[in-house]
Amino acid sequence: MAAVKRPPFPVILVANDLLEGEVVFASEDGWSRDPRHAKVALDEAAAQALETFAAREFLHAKVVGAALVDVELRDGAPVPRHIREAIRASGPSTRPDLGKQADFQI
Repeated sequence: MAAVKRPPFPVILVANDLLEGEVVFASEDGWSRDPRHAKVALDEAAAQALETFAAREFLHAKVVGAALVDVELRDGAPVPRHIREAIRASGPSTRPDLGKQADFQI
């Protein structure tokens, strides 16, 4: 079996909530819509724990499309390195003054 290719550390776990369709982030308390509350994995063991959590949540039909995303830490908060993930984290880019994107500027 091939080794799993992981993004470079640190990483966070991102998924889509099945009931609301929102992008959510694994946090200390379950899932959060706020990327600033994302639990950050700094090593392989922490990343595996996040993936185990995602698999369990998928089996309980809470989320889909869970993936580890590499981030950089700015003032202790995780910020996605890739533009696609930054847009997913902050919300639609057409009206950054409305919705969650107004609250979560990154």
